[in-house]
Amino acid sequence: MTTALLTHEDCLNHISPYGHPECVERLPVVLGALDGPDFSDLRHVEVNLATIDQLKLVHSQEHIDHVLGLVPADGHAMIDGDTYLSAGSADAALRAAGAVCQGVDLVMSGDISNAFCAVRPPGHHAEPGQAMGFCLFNSVAVGALYARSKYFCHRVAIIDFDVHHGNGTQTIAENTTGIFYASTHQSPLYPGTGHVFDDGKGVIVNAPLAAGSGSNAFRKSLENRILPALVEFKPDFIFISAGFDAHKLDPLADLNLDTDDYYYATEEIMKVARKYAKGRVVSTLEGGYNLGIIGECAAAHVSALMKG
Repeated sequence: MTTALLTHEDCLNHISPYGHPECVERLPVVLGALDGPDFSDLRHVEVNLATIDQLKLVHSQEHIDHVLGLVPADGHAMIDGDTYLSAGSADAALRAAGAVCQGVDLVMSGDISNAFCAVRPPGHHAEPGQAMGFCLFNSVAVGALYARSKYFCHRVAIIDFDVHHGNGTQTIAENTTGIFYASTHQSPLYPGTGHVFDDGKGVIVNAPLAAGSGSNAFRKSLENRILPALVEFKPDFIFISAGFDAHKLDPLADLNLDTDDYYYATEEIMKVARKYAKGRVVSTLEGGYNLGIIGECAAAHVSALMKG
C-alpha cells in the first residue's frame, strides 16, 4: 500500500491578512506532523499547476478570469469578508487543484494506491461561479470531474467531514449525474447549507449535527447514514474533503470530535474503497484552524490511508 503526499511550496505564498484563521502556518504544521519515522514510506510528490481546462470542468471561464484578475501585485485583495488574495494566491490555488488531479493520475496509473494533498487554500465552499469561505477554486470537485472526464470513472464519490458544509461541492453534485456527495457538518453554522432532504441529479447525503454532538453522534452519522448510502452507490473512485475543524479544540466550531475520529472515519471509507473502487482514494486538506492539533489530526488521517 503506497500513499503519496502531494504538496508544493507555492501553497505557502497565499498570504493571509493578520489574524485570519486560514493562515500560512497551517501547512508547515501538517507537513511537520507527516515527517516522522511513522511516515517514512510516504511518497513525496511536488505537484503541478492545474490547467485552465481542468478548472473549467467545474468553474466558468468568467469565474476563473475574475479570480485570477483580482490577484494583487502586493498586499491583499478581498473577494468577501472571509476570502482574500495575495500576490501568490493564483499559483497556490492552481497547485491545490492541480494536486488533486495529479493524485488521480498517479492512482489510476497504479503508481500509488492513494494520496493526501497537503495544500491550501481550501476549496469545498467555492461555487462554479463564486469564490467564498476562504476558497477560490473547488479543488476536490475539479479532481472528481477530472477522474470522470479522463478516466471514465462514472461513479465518483466525495466524502466531506469538514465541520462546515461544502456548499460548492454539493452544487456540483446536484447538477452532475454520477456524483455522490456526502457531508457530516455542524448545523446551524456557516454557510447555512447541507439539509437532510437536499437532492439533485447526483446523490446527496447530508448528516447535519448539532453543536456539541461529539464522537458518538459523528460515528453514528457515518454508520447509519453515509456509509450505507456509499455502499449502495458502489463508487469507482472516492475523494475526501479532509477538514479537521470539527475537533473539540478548533476555534471556529463546536462539534467536539477527537483525533481518533479522523482515523476511524478514514478507515471506514477505505473499507468501501477496497471493496468497490480498487482502493482508489484521493484526499485533500480543507479546514482545521488550531495549530496545536491540526497536525495530529492529519497524521491520524494519513495513517489510515497508509494502512489501506
